Amino acid sequence: MSVITRAERSARTKLPPEEPSIPQRKGGTAGYWLYLLPGFVLLLVIVVIPLIFNIYLTFTKWRGVRTPEFIGLENWFKIFTDEDFWTSFTNSVWMVLAMVVIPTTIGLLVAAILFDVVGRKFGGKVGSFLRATYYLPQILPIAVAGIVIGWMFRPGATGSVNQMLAVLGIPAYDWLGQMPSALLVLMGVLVWVQLGYPIVVFMAALQRVDPELYEAAELDGANWYQRFSAITLSIIRPEVFVVTLTCTIAALKVFGPVYVITQGGPAGATLVPAYYAYTEFFTKRNIGYGATIATVLTILVVVVSIIFIRVQNSMERKERAGL
Repeated sequence: MSVITRAERSARTKLPPEEPSIPQRKGGTAGYWLYLLPGFVLLLVIVVIPLIFNIYLTFTKWRGVRTPEFIGLENWFKIFTDEDFWTSFTNSVWMVLAMVVIPTTIGLLVAAILFDVVGRKFGGKVGSFLRATYYLPQILPIAVAGIVIGWMFRPGATGSVNQMLAVLGIPAYDWLGQMPSALLVLMGVLVWVQLGYPIVVFMAALQRVDPELYEAAELDGANWYQRFSAITLSIIRPEVFVVTLTCTIAALKVFGPVYVITQGGPAGATLVPAYYAYTEFFTKRNIGYGATIATVLTILVVVVSIIFIRVQNSMERKERAGL
């Protein structure tokens, strides 16, 4: 009777080595880098080189022809005393309110209602239809929306809003030519356009929420707000950070609605950094100073992104640690 040693038994039961899911080339993974080369070239040509050239222009005085004249830090010193520059960045606070705070807050509530209330009572198809309805302004070209909004709020008796007010005996009002109505109209358009994005993202995130959590909380006597605050918000927190970050970046560099609807007026009341840089570039042909404004805006976007990412990572570490 032969005796099987422990070494022989472990050798017999040893599993074969796992094969990599992606076939490996004989030369290693070096060949796969060739597939990344087109992306690197596009990044270099479209982003890196223009960014470096834009930073170079901040130290020059140039009108788009001949050779740029090097003037050192003159453009950067000019920013500190430029009232229009500071006005544009102050107006960015209103853009953040219209494109981040209001749409994200309303989007959270609407997504939770569509998922937890409408979806459970009327079925998922009704919720999906309403979700698509909210998202329609996102796919509408901003030029078309701006033309329609401009026609609605046209001054005098030709504007549709003033025509409706005339039926009630209210005199016509210059909505886009006075403050604060011009800013309120612009903010209303931004909320309307931006609202569909957080709703779609949040409803997609809610798909991974276990319905039994809501049912258990409901059996324990929790109302809708308690289920929303204790379950919904805690589970979709990463999506809230993503939506807040992307919407904040979009608000800081918003251009299209301002260009189409108000063009920074009246008297700079709706001026934003991107539109101010555009006017310096193409209207006044002060390209060096326009490049400086664009560079400051880029730095601001990068700083805000870093802050958001650090806060999100800190909260995730605390959550994993059970704090």
